Amino acid sequence: MAEKHTAMASSAAWLAGKLGDAAGPTFASLTGLRIRSSVCGETPPEELAGFVTWRQELDAAPGAALLVAAGPRVWRRLGQHVLTAAGLDEASDAEVRDTYLEALQQALSVLPQTLGQHLGREVALLAGGQAEFEEDLGWTGLRVEDDEEAWGNLFVSVNGELAEVLVNTTQRLDQGASAGAAGELLAKPAPAQLTRRAAPGEGSKTLDLLLEVELPVGVSFGRTQMKVKDAIKLTTGSIVELNRSVSAPVEIVVNNCVIARGEVVVVEGNYGVRIQEIVSREERLRTLF
Repeated sequence: MAEKHTAMASSAAWLAGKLGDAAGPTFASLTGLRIRSSVCGETPPEELAGFVTWRQELDAAPGAALLVAAGPRVWRRLGQHVLTAAGLDEASDAEVRDTYLEALQQALSVLPQTLGQHLGREVALLAGGQAEFEEDLGWTGLRVEDDEEAWGNLFVSVNGELAEVLVNTTQRLDQGASAGAAGELLAKPAPAQLTRRAAPGEGSKTLDLLLEVELPVGVSFGRTQMKVKDAIKLTTGSIVELNRSVSAPVEIVVNNCVIARGEVVVVEGNYGVRIQEIVSREERLRTLF
Protein backbone atom coordinates (compact mmCIF):
# COMPACT_ATOMS: atom_id res chain seq x y z
CA MET A 1 0.00 0.00 0.00
CA ALA A 2 2.84 2.40 0.86
CA GLU A 3 4.53 1.68 -2.50
CA LYS A 4 1.28 2.36 -4.37
CA HIS A 5 0.75 5.64 -2.48
CA THR A 6 4.33 6.71 -3.33
CA ALA A 7 3.73 5.96 -7.02
CA MET A 8 0.52 7.99 -6.98
CA ALA A 9 2.25 10.90 -5.24
CA SER A 10 5.17 10.98 -7.69
CA SER A 11 2.84 10.74 -10.69
CA ALA A 12 0.67 13.52 -9.25
CA ALA A 13 3.73 15.75 -8.77
CA TRP A 14 4.85 15.17 -12.37
CA LEU A 15 1.42 15.91 -13.82
CA ALA A 16 0.94 18.90 -11.51
CA GLY A 17 4.09 20.43 -12.99
CA LYS A 18 2.77 19.92 -16.53
CA LEU A 19 -0.63 21.34 -15.57
CA GLY A 20 1.05 24.29 -13.86
CA ASP A 21 2.82 25.16 -17.12
CA ALA A 22 -0.56 25.41 -18.87
CA ALA A 23 -2.92 26.65 -16.16
CA GLY A 24 -1.24 30.03 -15.59
CA PRO A 25 -1.34 31.13 -19.26
CA THR A 26 -4.86 29.73 -19.65
CA PHE A 27 -6.23 31.61 -16.63
CA ALA A 28 -4.35 34.75 -17.71
CA SER A 29 -5.89 34.66 -21.18
CA LEU A 30 -9.39 34.22 -19.75
CA THR A 31 -9.11 36.94 -17.10
CA GLY A 32 -6.74 39.44 -18.71
CA LEU A 33 -4.62 39.31 -15.54
CA ARG A 34 -0.97 38.27 -15.08
CA ILE A 35 -1.67 34.93 -13.42
CA ARG A 36 0.98 32.28 -12.77
CA SER A 37 0.77 28.73 -11.45
CA SER A 38 3.56 26.57 -10.08
CA VAL A 39 4.04 23.47 -7.96
CA CYS A 40 4.38 24.13 -4.23
CA GLY A 41 4.83 22.03 -1.14
CA GLU A 42 1.34 22.64 0.22
CA THR A 43 -1.04 19.78 1.05
CA PRO A 44 -4.84 19.93 1.30
CA PRO A 45 -6.13 21.39 4.57
CA GLU A 46 -8.07 19.32 7.09
CA GLU A 47 -11.15 21.50 6.62
CA LEU A 48 -12.55 20.81 3.13
CA ALA A 49 -15.80 22.77 3.32
CA GLY A 50 -16.57 24.41 -0.03
CA PHE A 51 -13.94 22.44 -1.95
CA VAL A 52 -14.72 21.68 -5.60
CA THR A 53 -13.09 18.54 -6.98
CA TRP A 54 -13.01 17.74 -10.70
CA ARG A 55 -12.34 14.19 -11.91
CA GLN A 56 -11.01 14.01 -15.47
CA GLU A 57 -10.89 10.56 -17.04
CA LEU A 58 -8.33 9.75 -19.74
CA ASP A 59 -7.89 6.77 -22.03
CA ALA A 60 -4.25 6.36 -20.98
CA ALA A 61 -5.42 3.18 -19.23
CA PRO A 62 -8.82 1.64 -18.33
CA GLY A 63 -10.22 3.68 -15.44
CA ALA A 64 -7.35 6.19 -15.44
CA ALA A 65 -8.25 9.59 -14.01
CA LEU A 66 -6.71 12.86 -12.88
CA LEU A 67 -8.28 14.85 -10.04
CA VAL A 68 -8.01 18.58 -9.35
CA ALA A 69 -9.39 20.06 -6.12
CA ALA A 70 -9.79 23.75 -5.27
CA GLY A 71 -10.82 25.53 -2.12
CA PRO A 72 -13.65 28.10 -2.22
CA ARG A 73 -11.29 31.10 -2.14
CA VAL A 74 -9.38 30.18 -5.29
CA TRP A 75 -12.24 28.79 -7.40
CA ARG A 76 -14.53 31.72 -6.59
CA ARG A 77 -11.80 34.22 -7.42
CA LEU A 78 -10.87 32.56 -10.69
CA GLY A 79 -14.46 32.07 -11.76
CA GLN A 80 -15.49 35.64 -10.94
CA HIS A 81 -12.51 37.18 -12.73
CA VAL A 82 -13.31 35.17 -15.86
CA LEU A 83 -16.91 36.35 -15.74
CA THR A 84 -15.83 39.95 -15.11
CA ALA A 85 -13.54 39.80 -18.14
CA ALA A 86 -16.57 38.66 -20.15
CA GLY A 87 -18.57 41.66 -18.89
CA LEU A 88 -20.60 39.76 -16.27
CA ASP A 89 -20.08 41.39 -12.86
CA GLU A 90 -23.08 39.80 -11.17
CA ALA A 91 -23.30 36.00 -10.99
CA SER A 92 -24.58 33.30 -8.67
CA ASP A 93 -22.26 30.99 -6.79
CA ALA A 94 -23.20 28.16 -9.14
CA GLU A 95 -22.37 30.26 -12.21
CA VAL A 96 -19.01 31.24 -10.73
CA ARG A 97 -18.22 27.59 -9.94
CA ASP A 98 -19.23 26.40 -13.43
CA THR A 99 -17.11 29.14 -15.01
CA TYR A 100 -14.09 28.08 -12.95
CA LEU A 101 -14.62 24.47 -14.02
CA GLU A 102 -14.79 25.49 -17.67
CA ALA A 103 -11.52 27.42 -17.30
CA LEU A 104 -9.96 24.41 -15.59
CA GLN A 105 -11.03 22.12 -18.43
CA GLN A 106 -9.36 24.43 -20.92
CA ALA A 107 -6.13 24.12 -18.93
CA LEU A 108 -6.53 20.33 -18.80
CA SER A 109 -6.83 20.17 -22.59
CA VAL A 110 -3.00 20.22 -22.90
CA LEU A 111 -2.56 16.98 -20.96
CA PRO A 112 -3.33 14.51 -23.80
CA GLN A 113 -0.33 15.77 -25.76
CA THR A 114 1.92 15.64 -22.67
CA LEU A 115 0.79 12.14 -21.74
CA GLY A 116 0.93 10.97 -25.35
CA GLN A 117 4.57 12.01 -25.63
CA HIS A 118 5.39 10.17 -22.40
CA LEU A 119 3.47 6.99 -23.25
CA GLY A 120 4.45 6.94 -26.90
CA ARG A 121 0.88 6.76 -28.17
CA GLU A 122 -2.21 8.87 -28.65
CA VAL A 123 -4.12 9.84 -25.52
CA ALA A 124 -7.53 11.53 -25.35
CA LEU A 125 -9.66 13.11 -22.66
CA LEU A 126 -12.80 11.16 -21.82
CA ALA A 127 -15.66 12.16 -19.55
CA GLY A 128 -15.16 14.58 -16.69
CA GLY A 129 -17.28 15.69 -13.78
CA GLN A 130 -17.37 16.80 -10.17
CA ALA A 131 -16.40 14.18 -7.63
CA GLU A 132 -15.86 13.68 -3.93
CA PHE A 133 -12.47 14.61 -2.49
CA GLU A 134 -10.45 11.45 -1.75
CA GLU A 135 -8.11 12.06 1.15
CA ASP A 136 -6.09 8.84 0.70
CA LEU A 137 -4.65 9.95 -2.67
CA GLY A 138 -1.25 11.63 -2.91
CA TRP A 139 -2.03 15.31 -3.56
CA THR A 140 0.39 17.92 -4.92
CA GLY A 141 -0.21 21.65 -4.41
CA LEU A 142 -0.33 24.04 -7.35
CA ARG A 143 -0.07 27.68 -6.25
CA VAL A 144 -2.07 30.25 -8.26
CA GLU A 145 -0.94 33.88 -7.94
CA ASP A 146 -0.68 37.22 -9.69
CA ASP A 147 1.89 39.99 -9.40
CA GLU A 148 0.43 41.20 -6.11
CA GLU A 149 -0.59 38.17 -4.07
CA ALA A 150 -1.25 34.44 -3.95
CA TRP A 151 -4.82 33.48 -4.75
CA GLY A 152 -4.69 30.02 -3.23
CA ASN A 153 -3.83 26.47 -4.22
CA LEU A 154 -5.19 23.89 -6.57
CA PHE A 155 -4.42 20.32 -5.52
CA VAL A 156 -3.65 17.67 -8.14
CA SER A 157 -3.78 13.91 -7.79
CA VAL A 158 -4.08 10.74 -9.88
CA ASN A 159 -5.84 7.47 -9.20
CA GLY A 160 -4.08 4.10 -9.04
CA GLU A 161 -4.80 3.18 -12.68
CA LEU A 162 -3.15 6.32 -14.08
CA ALA A 163 -0.25 6.14 -11.62
CA GLU A 164 0.44 2.53 -12.61
CA VAL A 165 0.67 3.18 -16.34
CA LEU A 166 2.86 6.27 -15.78
CA VAL A 167 5.26 4.46 -13.44
CA ASN A 168 5.44 1.38 -15.69
CA THR A 169 6.20 3.54 -18.73
CA THR A 170 8.90 5.46 -16.88
CA GLN A 171 10.53 2.22 -15.71
CA ARG A 172 10.37 0.74 -19.21
CA LEU A 173 11.97 3.85 -20.73
CA ASP A 174 14.68 3.86 -18.06
CA GLN A 175 15.46 0.20 -18.67
CA GLY A 176 15.48 0.73 -22.41
CA ALA A 177 17.85 3.68 -22.09
CA SER A 178 20.26 1.70 -19.92
CA ALA A 179 20.22 -1.13 -22.48
CA GLY A 180 20.72 1.22 -25.39
CA ALA A 181 17.18 0.63 -26.67
CA ALA A 182 15.72 4.12 -26.14
CA GLY A 183 16.01 4.94 -29.83
CA GLU A 184 14.04 1.83 -30.80
CA LEU A 185 11.28 2.68 -28.33
CA LEU A 186 10.94 6.18 -29.76
CA ALA A 187 11.04 4.90 -33.33
CA LYS A 188 8.31 2.33 -32.75
CA PRO A 189 5.69 3.85 -30.47
CA ALA A 190 2.83 1.65 -29.42
CA PRO A 191 -0.25 1.99 -31.62
CA ALA A 192 -3.06 4.18 -30.44
CA GLN A 193 -5.64 2.31 -28.42
CA LEU A 194 -8.56 4.61 -28.09
CA THR A 195 -11.36 3.60 -25.75
CA ARG A 196 -13.24 6.84 -26.08
CA ARG A 197 -16.54 6.88 -24.29
CA ALA A 198 -19.47 7.57 -26.53
CA ALA A 199 -20.65 11.16 -26.24
CA PRO A 200 -24.33 11.91 -25.60
CA GLY A 201 -26.22 11.57 -28.85
CA GLU A 202 -23.36 9.74 -30.62
CA GLY A 203 -24.69 7.40 -33.29
CA SER A 204 -27.83 9.49 -33.74
CA LYS A 205 -29.01 9.79 -37.35
CA THR A 206 -29.84 13.43 -36.70
CA LEU A 207 -26.31 14.09 -35.49
CA ASP A 208 -24.92 12.26 -38.53
CA LEU A 209 -26.85 14.65 -40.76
CA LEU A 210 -25.56 17.68 -38.86
CA LEU A 211 -21.98 16.49 -39.18
CA GLU A 212 -22.25 16.98 -42.94
CA VAL A 213 -23.34 20.62 -42.60
CA GLU A 214 -20.71 23.04 -43.84
CA LEU A 215 -19.91 26.14 -41.79
CA PRO A 216 -17.98 29.20 -42.94
CA VAL A 217 -14.59 29.45 -41.22
CA GLY A 218 -12.61 32.69 -41.36
CA VAL A 219 -9.60 34.32 -39.76
CA SER A 220 -9.85 37.89 -38.46
CA PHE A 221 -6.68 39.95 -38.31
CA GLY A 222 -8.52 42.90 -36.77
CA ARG A 223 -11.36 45.36 -37.20
CA THR A 224 -11.90 49.08 -37.43
CA GLN A 225 -14.70 51.59 -37.90
CA MET A 226 -14.70 54.51 -40.26
CA LYS A 227 -17.13 57.08 -41.56
CA VAL A 228 -18.68 56.71 -44.97
CA LYS A 229 -16.84 59.79 -46.23
CA ASP A 230 -13.53 58.14 -45.30
CA ALA A 231 -14.49 54.75 -46.75
CA ILE A 232 -15.27 56.18 -50.20
CA LYS A 233 -11.83 57.79 -50.28
CA LEU A 234 -10.09 54.39 -50.17
CA THR A 235 -8.08 53.60 -53.26
CA THR A 236 -5.42 51.12 -54.32
CA GLY A 237 -2.49 51.53 -51.94
CA SER A 238 -4.54 52.99 -49.08
CA ILE A 239 -3.66 51.64 -45.63
CA VAL A 240 -6.37 50.83 -43.09
CA GLU A 241 -5.16 50.57 -39.50
CA LEU A 242 -6.72 47.71 -37.51
CA ASN A 243 -7.37 47.47 -33.78
CA ARG A 244 -4.83 44.67 -33.21
CA SER A 245 -1.06 44.82 -32.79
CA VAL A 246 1.23 42.70 -34.95
CA SER A 247 2.07 40.48 -31.95
CA ALA A 248 -1.56 39.82 -30.94
CA PRO A 249 -3.10 36.47 -31.96
CA VAL A 250 -5.58 36.34 -34.84
CA GLU A 251 -9.16 35.16 -34.29
CA ILE A 252 -10.69 32.04 -35.81
CA VAL A 253 -14.34 32.76 -36.67
CA VAL A 254 -16.88 30.00 -37.31
CA ASN A 255 -20.40 30.95 -38.33
CA ASN A 256 -19.83 34.56 -37.24
CA CYS A 257 -18.61 33.52 -33.77
CA VAL A 258 -15.05 33.73 -32.45
CA ILE A 259 -14.19 30.23 -31.20
CA ALA A 260 -10.39 30.33 -30.93
CA ARG A 261 -7.23 32.39 -31.31
CA GLY A 262 -3.88 31.50 -32.78
CA GLU A 263 -0.79 32.54 -34.69
CA VAL A 264 -0.33 32.76 -38.45
CA VAL A 265 1.95 30.13 -39.98
CA VAL A 266 2.96 29.16 -43.51
CA VAL A 267 2.33 25.56 -44.59
CA GLU A 268 3.75 24.50 -47.97
CA GLY A 269 3.39 27.99 -49.35
CA ASN A 270 -0.12 28.53 -47.94
CA TYR A 271 -1.19 30.57 -44.96
CA GLY A 272 -2.49 28.71 -41.93
CA VAL A 273 -3.32 29.32 -38.29
CA ARG A 274 -1.92 27.36 -35.35
CA ILE A 275 -4.59 27.34 -32.61
CA GLN A 276 -3.24 28.51 -29.25
CA GLU A 277 -6.44 29.14 -27.28
CA ILE A 278 -10.07 27.98 -27.31
CA VAL A 279 -12.29 30.78 -26.04
CA SER A 280 -14.77 30.25 -23.20
CA ARG A 281 -18.51 29.92 -23.63
CA GLU A 282 -19.12 33.39 -22.19
CA GLU A 283 -16.59 34.97 -24.54
CA ARG A 284 -18.05 33.16 -27.55
CA LEU A 285 -21.42 34.73 -26.79
CA ARG A 286 -19.84 38.13 -26.25
CA THR A 287 -17.93 38.05 -29.56
CA LEU A 288 -20.83 37.17 -31.83
CA PHE A 289 -20.67 39.39 -34.92
